[in-house]
Amino acid sequence: MKIAVFSPSESERKLVAATEKKFGCELKLIDESLSAENVDQVADCDGVLLEPLGNLDDEIVYKKLADYGIKSIGLRIVGTNTIDFDLAKKYHLTVTNVPVYSPRAIAEMAVTQAMYLNRKIGEFKANMDKGDFTNPDSLISNEIYNKTIGLIGVGHIGSAVAQIFSAMGAKVLAYDVIYNPEVEPYLTYADFDTVLKEADIISLHTPLLKSTENMIGKKQFAEMKNDAILINAARGELVDTAALIEALEKHEIAAAGLDTLAHESSYFFKKVDDAQIPADYKKLAAMPNVIVTPHSAYFTKTSVRNMIEISLRDTIALANGERAHFVVSR
Repeated sequence: MKIAVFSPSESERKLVAATEKKFGCELKLIDESLSAENVDQVADCDGVLLEPLGNLDDEIVYKKLADYGIKSIGLRIVGTNTIDFDLAKKYHLTVTNVPVYSPRAIAEMAVTQAMYLNRKIGEFKANMDKGDFTNPDSLISNEIYNKTIGLIGVGHIGSAVAQIFSAMGAKVLAYDVIYNPEVEPYLTYADFDTVLKEADIISLHTPLLKSTENMIGKKQFAEMKNDAILINAARGELVDTAALIEALEKHEIAAAGLDTLAHESSYFFKKVDDAQIPADYKKLAAMPNVIVTPHSAYFTKTSVRNMIEISLRDTIALANGERAHFVVSR
């Protein structure tokens, strides 16, 4: 069996030999994202594994996949918003994803960014770069065990964040539309507005849906504490970027840690010229009280291995007419 792997990372390439041996298949590596221009390269394949960097909305791609006898589109990621599900259904293509590859990886990045910003490391560095090695009162911070952490979403990742902060002695408040009694030892459930108003650090761990797009905007920033820190290691479109910049400039909140930004696919995961970098990214990156990472919270050895193995397992199962574990339907 041959499976096409689009846009493989360097770390994924290192796993090819071991993965082929483990699953008894051949992996065909294709450097670009799947598109109408390269879809013919999968004519000899039984399945495709994607990590799409843009919307897959060209009907010819779906049609040709079906014409080549391919039964599924395997996503090596959680997010499915790049797929046109109407076209997938039209051509009888099952979509799978990897809903859980390593919650701890993303949780640790969220906590790392929160700690960095809480101790104002970026602001100290900005002063030191100008020769100021003092400890001004404006940069005094407070220990985490004196903080209230607010989580929006406590699924696999949010609950891991709750456990870490709880172990550090922090009070953890959480809002989620789904109640999970198993996480109650680590947090207290509250309504959305209460979390925004009471939390010193607010961390987002909710999926991107129509109902959650721009869920953090001008109104929500106004409700937050002036010294609050916002962390987003979920989806960029959860936050209104213009409103975030305004809130930071007006000191409505103190800082932001961002592993994801709206419309990031045009430059994240790529090497780009300065002209291709959006103005809002440049503005945020220039702020010493902001830290931006290029959607790299997932990037651990455990995650990368799980992403390719879990997606491959489902793709092989569907190619063999068997049941897949992580089918996405809309």
